[in-house]
Amino acid sequence: MAFALGPCASAAGYKLAAFERTGSTNTEAIEHARSGERGPMWFVTSEQTAGRGRRQRAWIAPRGNLAASILEVMDVAPAVAATLGFAAGLAEEAALEKVSAEAALRLGEGRPRYALKWPNDVLAGGKKLVGIGLEAEAVNGGLAVVVGIGTNVVAAPEGTPTPAVSLAALGVQISAEELFTALSDAWVEFRGIWDNGRGFAEIRRRWLKRAAGLGEKVAIHTGTMTLEGVFDTIDDAGCLIVRTAEGRLVPVAAGEVFFGPVASVGAA
Repeated sequence: MAFALGPCASAAGYKLAAFERTGSTNTEAIEHARSGERGPMWFVTSEQTAGRGRRQRAWIAPRGNLAASILEVMDVAPAVAATLGFAAGLAEEAALEKVSAEAALRLGEGRPRYALKWPNDVLAGGKKLVGIGLEAEAVNGGLAVVVGIGTNVVAAPEGTPTPAVSLAALGVQISAEELFTALSDAWVEFRGIWDNGRGFAEIRRRWLKRAAGLGEKVAIHTGTMTLEGVFDTIDDAGCLIVRTAEGRLVPVAAGEVFFGPVASVGAA
């Protein structure tokens, strides 16, 4: 099965570059933007060899997993572009629910249950299934924004800060190509709601309904310090708001999040 856009994405004028194997779909997207591509355009592969995640961690997609990056040049500020990651999480979660329909019927109460982890991951049963990363670069015509989405379809890495899982291990037997088609259509919906940041209030509302750890104890390791408290909400800029034991509300723009009893261990 070849990679193909869904009918909504095709009708909306999205373009597609599919690779049998590539170093990084994000790199492909940025290089195309530097060469004049303005998008919206998807770059996808089922085997990525040199991708990078947050904090420059390796983001490798062995054959059968999905690495997909969407490029669009926008007239928005970088801080606004950063909130697009929440729309990406919602789009990926919607696509996962669609492709998991058969497994849900077959597995019943044992079906996969997905949740969104701040800022940009998708979890299944508390384990990391999807990583989402954003890059932005000024180019002629605006800001080139690339959203990279990596999904563990057939295999998951070991030794990650948050334990990882694959769709195959969850009992969802689908291909990277099937998932991408669903994702490309879901992206059209949530990109439209986000609307260059004007619709972030609605994105925020929907994201919070699916948020992992909301109202629970949380520890956030920023690299220089660890902040502990309760995950209270996210604000209108996408910052995670922590309510400390003293009752202070502290906004966090970036960091590694650990929930519940693993918090002190993971953040150490």
